[in-house]
Amino acid sequence: MRTMRAMMNMTAAVAGMTLLAACGNDEDAVPQPVQSVASAGVAFDVAAVAFDVAAVPRLSYLHAAGVVEPFAEATLSTKLMGGVTEVLVQEGDVVRSGQTLLRIDARDLDAQRARVEAGLTEAQAVLGEAELHVKRMRALYEDDAAPRAQLDAAETGYARALAGVATARAGAAELAAVSSYSVIRAPFDGTVVRRMVDVGSFAAPGAPLLMVQNTRRLRVTASASPDAVRGLARGAAVTASIEGESVPATIEGVVPGTASLFTVNAIVENPAALLPGTGAATLALPQSMRTSIVVPAGALVRQGDLTGVRLLRDDGVITRWVRVGAVLGDSVEVASGLSDGDRILVPAPVPHSPNAPQPMSSAPGSSPIAGR
Repeated sequence: MRTMRAMMNMTAAVAGMTLLAACGNDEDAVPQPVQSVASAGVAFDVAAVAFDVAAVPRLSYLHAAGVVEPFAEATLSTKLMGGVTEVLVQEGDVVRSGQTLLRIDARDLDAQRARVEAGLTEAQAVLGEAELHVKRMRALYEDDAAPRAQLDAAETGYARALAGVATARAGAAELAAVSSYSVIRAPFDGTVVRRMVDVGSFAAPGAPLLMVQNTRRLRVTASASPDAVRGLARGAAVTASIEGESVPATIEGVVPGTASLFTVNAIVENPAALLPGTGAATLALPQSMRTSIVVPAGALVRQGDLTGVRLLRDDGVITRWVRVGAVLGDSVEVASGLSDGDRILVPAPVPHSPNAPQPMSSAPGSSPIAGR
């Protein structure tokens, strides 16, 4: 009888908190203190506090599915045919723009270079002789000492000499360009992710040799309808989700895609290269204001495939099954099952003490519901 009387007299004051979601941000749904309320003689298994729920306006988002890729990627090859004489990097090496990565045997180009240089020297000598001759003929023609035909022939010879020098210089430039393919350099700062050859391998024109990626920045590409991208502009801040991790992103551009959809590109800074450079991702695109109910994630109870909350009523506590929506940080949107003014129970936070863990002190004007 004494035990029963003690249980009947057990009345705990509970503190409520109203869930407010700040307009313009899904993650701003933070409970706020409200007046305390009594639990009408109900005993609970764990310490808990009561929260008022309310439908409040907030900015809705469309989570557009997409992919994440490196900001820059290059598969390096050559236009030469020859053996690989040196590979200076391994997979995973961080490289700088312009750094030498690989060398190809180009000894056959040395003979071509000698011929080109000799041809250029000869063309320049011919040009010098033609220039002197045309100057002489111009002077003689002015003094009526040479006919017009001789001057025209000298002018033609001079023009041909000029063309010969230009041709020789073009050949030298072409050879220099071809020779540059014997040294493979990093096109940008990045990481070597694939190495396809070793010393002694044969390099053929167009065959891949190395792959370099810049994963210090990532590009998230998603598709959405025209209505969903209305108002988005380059430089706008959005949120991307990569492998379940939410990170800030900046809109790079919005362009028409296929099947009446628009392609949205966003840039994610990844300076420590902690996020994966490839895979699935989503972009949270801001839409319109709407009203919804958001509760703390800790308030949810699960039984199999069912999700519910502990609903506080005048006659006790019942389990109310609900349908949940988006996860908003430490809170969850409730799509159905709760109404304005409902009160739910949330386990009270307990401090982690290695000696003697005790329930956290209640906020002013409220108290935890004691466990049995």
